[in-house]
Amino acid sequence: MDLLAPILLGVFAWFVLRCILGGFYIVNQNERAVKTIFGKAQRIGNKTTLDDPISDKLRENEKERYTYPQVKVILPGGPYFKWPWEKIYKVSIAIETTNMAYDPEFPNANQKNTVLDAVTKDQLNIALSGQIRYRVSDRNLYAYIFGVKNPIAHIMGYFVSVLRERIANFEGKEPLIEAELLQVPVTAAQGAGSSSETGTYSTFAALQSSASSAVQGISINDLRKNLRVLNDHMDEECVVSAARYGVVLEASLITQIDPPAEVESALAAINTAHNQVSSDISLAQAAADQKIVQAQRAVEIETLKAQGEIETLQRLSAQLRELKEQGGKEALLVYVRNAKLALFDQTKRIIRREKQ
Repeated sequence: MDLLAPILLGVFAWFVLRCILGGFYIVNQNERAVKTIFGKAQRIGNKTTLDDPISDKLRENEKERYTYPQVKVILPGGPYFKWPWEKIYKVSIAIETTNMAYDPEFPNANQKNTVLDAVTKDQLNIALSGQIRYRVSDRNLYAYIFGVKNPIAHIMGYFVSVLRERIANFEGKEPLIEAELLQVPVTAAQGAGSSSETGTYSTFAALQSSASSAVQGISINDLRKNLRVLNDHMDEECVVSAARYGVVLEASLITQIDPPAEVESALAAINTAHNQVSSDISLAQAAADQKIVQAQRAVEIETLKAQGEIETLQRLSAQLRELKEQGGKEALLVYVRNAKLALFDQTKRIIRREKQ
């Protein structure tokens, strides 16, 4: 009996420390928590992620595979209390930034997680550098905590596979010459009666198109010129990551694309030649545009002069008609005589032919 009291007192003290005082916990502002009772997470009725809009982008054949129950999320605050048979899983929902070549399972992969390799449509091995931002989705914590063993590895693998597939099939848009751009100068040139300027302008436009097409067909140039399009495509394709793995890809930023060392010099020479040709064509096109503008102004000036002369003759005709109506034919003869006298005053020499 003397030993039983201390044992009971010790058991009671352990129970108080372990079950009562140790059962309190808090959830920080950048955290969310899920409680399990005997290993089963607290769920929200029979609801699944298919009832949440995050699953709208899933394909029909993926909805059955990526169906997770919705669980009760413990929001920041506290202190909360749990019993010994209950367990709390806390996760941080802060935005994380990592290299797109990061592989959490193989530290030496992708040149020690620094550069990601990919193959273009013309079989050119390129090196990609950039970053991605991600966070844990508080709307699908079941997938992140219980559904996927290593969610970060899955999301990185999914991102890399989508990126490599896009690069392998990426094609730049063909350069377009708008009809309006050609019609305005051509019409002005035709009005000036200069068909040669029209042909020159059309030739410059055709040369510009062919020069752009020559470099547009190189896959790495297409990718470099369309980095924003590529990043937007990755953001759009990775929207389903929240429904798949419980991780939201906030943004992807591909910052650099490098060709292999053995073709870099040749590619630089091609780009230099293209830039020189484009510069020459632009200068020639600017000179042609200037000539067309000058022709337009000359046409406008001559047109205004002709309109002024026509207006003068029309007013003179109206005045003579009015003079005839008021003074008769004799008034017209007087007007003609006065007009001749005014001309004689301005004449320096008069040659008169005598009648024989």
